[in-house]
Amino acid sequence: MARLLVVEDDETIGGLLDARLRAQGHEVAWVRTGRAALRAAASDVDLVLLDLGLPDLDGVEVCRQIRGAQPGCVLVILTARQDDMDVVVGLEAGADDYLTKPFGLAVLLARVRAHLRRGAPAAPRPRFEVGDLVLDTAARTCDVADRDLGLRPKEFDLLARLVAEPDTAVSRERLMDDVWDANWSGSTKTLDVHVAAVRGRLAEAARAEGVRVPRIVTLRGHGYRLESP
Repeated sequence: MARLLVVEDDETIGGLLDARLRAQGHEVAWVRTGRAALRAAASDVDLVLLDLGLPDLDGVEVCRQIRGAQPGCVLVILTARQDDMDVVVGLEAGADDYLTKPFGLAVLLARVRAHLRRGAPAAPRPRFEVGDLVLDTAARTCDVADRDLGLRPKEFDLLARLVAEPDTAVSRERLMDDVWDANWSGSTKTLDVHVAAVRGRLAEAARAEGVRVPRIVTLRGHGYRLESP
């Protein structure tokens, strides 16, 4: 059982999500406004389904504040906005995933299961060291010269996937399958935004004198490669 927060002002959609998620054994809090969402996010939550079209507050700002309050939760945007920039802004505000309306309920429930499954505790795996970068998948920590990179959950998963095979080309399709979901049907801009965020954190860490930090190289028409320093 997971603790889920549904932020949806549409009574029909919200009621349906609340009922179906409870039927799957989850503890669900359903709120209809941004202010109520921020209050609910003060308590521990595993996954948030956030509608961007809220009646009182800007949904992107609500996303940003929830991410600050719950850095370890999975945050999935639900939006009727089809423009790519709207999606990019939401992802940069801290979302891990998004679905555009109208969406199939079965797809949404499958996406929730996939995210919760990936967030479940796993058996300990090795630590990875590339230059001064140390990533521990069991403890979910990532440091450069003993300084925490402060990665968001999906940023950590993405870097962990790349650091597991340093200096090896990894295709976009493989990254989407391994970090998000094999049945992913959304835009791969999700991957691009998360790569840009991880690059930014690595670049910031590299500013320290004498620190050796790997870099993520774009392989046009294929994917990415984590290059050792």
